[in-house]
Amino acid sequence: MSTTSTAAGVTYFLTLDDPRARDPEVSGSKAASLALARAHGIPTIPGFVVTTAVHERFLQAARQVPDEAAKRLREAWAATSRGGELPLVVRSSSTVEDVGASSMAGQFRSVLDVRGWPAFLDALAAVLTSADQVGGSAGPSPMGVLVQPFVVPTCGGVMFGVDPVSGDASHVVVEVVAGGPDALVSGRVSAQHYVASPRGRVLAVDHRPQHLLSVHRDGQRLLSRRQVRALADLADRARRAFGCPQDVEWAFDRDGTLLLLQSRPVTATGETARATGPVLGAGPVAESFPDPLGQLENDLWVGPLRTGVVDALRETRAVATGRLDGSPVVTTVHGRVVADLELFGYVPERRAGSLLDPRPPLRRLRAAWHVGRLRALLPERVSALVGEVDDFLAGVVPTDLSDDQLLALLDECRALLTRLHHAEVLAGTLLPPGPRTAAAIALDVLADHAEDIDEGEMVRRHPVLLSLCPPAVGAPLTLPPSPVRRPRARTGAGADLGPREQLRLRARWVQELTGRTAWLLGRRLAGRGVLDAAASVALLDLAALRVTVAEGRPPGDLHDRAERALGDAFSPPLPAQFRLTPAGEPVPAARVGARPGAGTGAGGGRGSGRVVHASARSRPAPGDVLVVRDLAPELAPWLPGLAGLVAETGGTLSHLAILAREYGVPTVVGVHDALRRFPAGTQVLVDGTTGEVQDAGGDAT
Repeated sequence: MSTTSTAAGVTYFLTLDDPRARDPEVSGSKAASLALARAHGIPTIPGFVVTTAVHERFLQAARQVPDEAAKRLREAWAATSRGGELPLVVRSSSTVEDVGASSMAGQFRSVLDVRGWPAFLDALAAVLTSADQVGGSAGPSPMGVLVQPFVVPTCGGVMFGVDPVSGDASHVVVEVVAGGPDALVSGRVSAQHYVASPRGRVLAVDHRPQHLLSVHRDGQRLLSRRQVRALADLADRARRAFGCPQDVEWAFDRDGTLLLLQSRPVTATGETARATGPVLGAGPVAESFPDPLGQLENDLWVGPLRTGVVDALRETRAVATGRLDGSPVVTTVHGRVVADLELFGYVPERRAGSLLDPRPPLRRLRAAWHVGRLRALLPERVSALVGEVDDFLAGVVPTDLSDDQLLALLDECRALLTRLHHAEVLAGTLLPPGPRTAAAIALDVLADHAEDIDEGEMVRRHPVLLSLCPPAVGAPLTLPPSPVRRPRARTGAGADLGPREQLRLRARWVQELTGRTAWLLGRRLAGRGVLDAAASVALLDLAALRVTVAEGRPPGDLHDRAERALGDAFSPPLPAQFRLTPAGEPVPAARVGARPGAGTGAGGGRGSGRVVHASARSRPAPGDVLVVRDLAPELAPWLPGLAGLVAETGGTLSHLAILAREYGVPTVVGVHDALRRFPAGTQVLVDGTTGEVQDAGGDAT
């Protein structure tokens, strides 16, 4: 067969090895991509392309293949099919599909296993006619038609050279089915899912992370490790050939040769691909700050928390200085408090060259020696700090203080909070937990107390109740309802708290003092007409509050601050794990091995029940399984009687997870996309030991 057929100035077909076939205007985008891949030595199936000029004449002939075109194409058909002995595949190659902005995937026709000349003409007409489906007022876009021998692969599928969800360029994502990829891309069958590094190291199979993969199960996988490496190499070659990460359809033929079937730019990542930095999420801070914070609340509470955590990590020497300096540690995004989940160990970090760098082991050795000494001294330090805080709180009467003294009190409280958070991190890491949590004792108080007593009076009598309420400036204190029943093994409301719980409770008390002090300042400023309402004080950062008190006038941007606060209050919930774009927008970070229905077991045994989602209008009944995004403190009264607790964020040492264990509630945390995966009404089984969440029949959801 000649490489081209031209008559009367019309080119009817080109082989994929003809340089002119690389022009999308002549061949359509799909065929042009294959021609370019072949020019770069990437293995593809040979064939030819019916040019867009034939489509133009097809339209002029009332959507019939003209006789002259059929005459010219028969030569190419005969050579490619060996005179009709080999079946062919006839695929669309429009000028508007497989381009950077949109793939148009599945919008045009492809015909497989085409046998004989009449069937070829019918398939050609069907593919050309499919261009009408995406036509606009100007008519259908030009369509080329790709013709190749029909290969029946042993396996095939789709590969993305970048994670299509998170935009993470360090992941190659592969989905594979037995046979060809057509059933996969059409959505008719489910595929095995692989995540690999750019060099082909398998990171996850079917959402099971690499460290859980067993060589004994290799026979159950459609792809060997060698084949995964070959696919990663193909992804790299395609990226270099086309200049950007590619969405590749591929297949292994019966000889084991890897073939690129088609390639197009990865679409629909947008800002996703530019999201950088550490993985952030509410995780360990969600239970302390479940709601968006105002500017002043951020300065009063998040700043000391960040400083205290950093001081503790520096003192233990467990984290490299450079890593700590480059981390936000704890910060806010759209008013919501988040933490560096990689730094806190909630997701694994990617560390290049760690096996070759001798410094981390030496640093850990020095840290271990230092931590041993620190552990011995810590109980005495905690006891002294608890006593100091109790004496401080007992001696403060904010209403007796001037405005300047109230500002000084806020500074003193922030310094005290920094020390409390510092000691809390050390105690939680180095010392054994106590017999109970403050929240558990608070629930006992609620259960024992008469309902007709004012909430404010209850808190004055039992300040432990503050452990059930998040801090806020000016918001009314609302206690949760009484628990539905007692814990299984109640140790008494007077049980001693462990060092960490003592510190956490004092931190909450100091936060309450700062909140009430700031509110008192807001009331005074509103009373003098400086602020329009006391609640406006939460819109000010600490520096602006000082200026407002000193000058007797609000900042000029107060209206803009109110607009931003309103936007934060009604912004959608943040993803459980995300990175930030340069514009500061969160982009979900898909976890490698984020296995559907599996997370980290937080204890409590096994239980099954009907899924409910938390809301202000519905309360789970005994025997339900509560599925939530974050382990917020207001969930505490709902724990007794639950058959299970499943959270998208959180860790095994979070307050609510500890409390759930006390109540014997099977608990699993860190379950990716749990709210979507487990709709309300689903019957599930929760295993707090293995971290599995399964449907009632036992199949992993």
